[in-house]
Amino acid sequence: MGNKTPLYAIHQEMGGKIVDFGGWDMPLHYGSQLEEHHQVRRAAGMFDVSHMTVVDVTGAEARAYLRTLLANDVARLDGKPGKALYSGMLNTRGGVIDDLIVYNLGDSYRVIVNCATRDKDLAWMGQVAADFDATVTERPPLAMVAVQGPEAIDRVKQAIGQYSSIIDNLSVFQGEACEGWFIARTGYTGEDGLEVILPGEEAPAFWRALAAVGVAPCGLGARDTLRLEAGMNLYGHEMDEETSPLVANMGWTIAWEPGERDFIGRAPLQAEKQSGVKHKLVGLTLHERGVLRAGQKVITAEGGEGIITSGTFSPTLGYSIGLARVPADTVGQAEVEIRSKRLPVTLRKPVFVRNGKAVD
Repeated sequence: MGNKTPLYAIHQEMGGKIVDFGGWDMPLHYGSQLEEHHQVRRAAGMFDVSHMTVVDVTGAEARAYLRTLLANDVARLDGKPGKALYSGMLNTRGGVIDDLIVYNLGDSYRVIVNCATRDKDLAWMGQVAADFDATVTERPPLAMVAVQGPEAIDRVKQAIGQYSSIIDNLSVFQGEACEGWFIARTGYTGEDGLEVILPGEEAPAFWRALAAVGVAPCGLGARDTLRLEAGMNLYGHEMDEETSPLVANMGWTIAWEPGERDFIGRAPLQAEKQSGVKHKLVGLTLHERGVLRAGQKVITAEGGEGIITSGTFSPTLGYSIGLARVPADTVGQAEVEIRSKRLPVTLRKPVFVRNGKAVD
């Protein structure tokens, strides 16, 4: 028996197939993973993401603490209440402990980290905070529901009309607190939508209200195919403690300036950048019969080898796609080993679908 979110009983009631995910009992799908995927691309779907860990950072040195802890710079959020920032949290070797989102709450910050890395994240955040006047507080009573798709925002406004004006004023990657809720225009699918953090006891009524206005319940299976089509990283696949953000296509999240900001992991990243990054993350497409899967070997035209970090059949595109870590000089074509056979794959930018449409 794993941990259960406040929506566990509703998942059972709605026919969710429950599986273990990072120690949590979560729905994989509600009958058809394929249909759930299409619902998000074409209309609106909702995901229970209450297994994610919500952490509030307070104190006189909260800003200074996060400027040391994170590779991206929370100073970019100054004067922008509610604005969000995506960042890696690195170890002293420059490897990725976790990727996360941090929100500016005005006089404090809210950080959302992954459930599978919760224990080590909290331990590391607490260790670093010991040198600052900053307090790290986990918020386990809170639930989190993601509503994604081209009709997501309109459907949420139908379900909770009292917050319509707040939702209308949100820009992308911005959130706002309201009566114990926190509504943010963020997501993990490549579609527009909202992520709503709310008291756990209020989550079941919110979920039912969304279902009543036609939002489809969706499980972890569709969430994974959606994020992979969007070229979004998954911790433990595209990045981990032995992989730097420069290799994981996260270089854009590193705030090198101002130069005096000595964030954890900066020195090894600078050394790696100066010596030349040896590997990169690319997208792969396979048009022949077969499915790309994590762990499969990639053989490059230059004679090098790489590895697929994530792969799946793309419901939107109708063929197999993947992300792969390959030597930095790799271009054009490659081959992938599937069941002892070598099949040709095309290398491309690591994003395939955005807002329901194929990305060239």
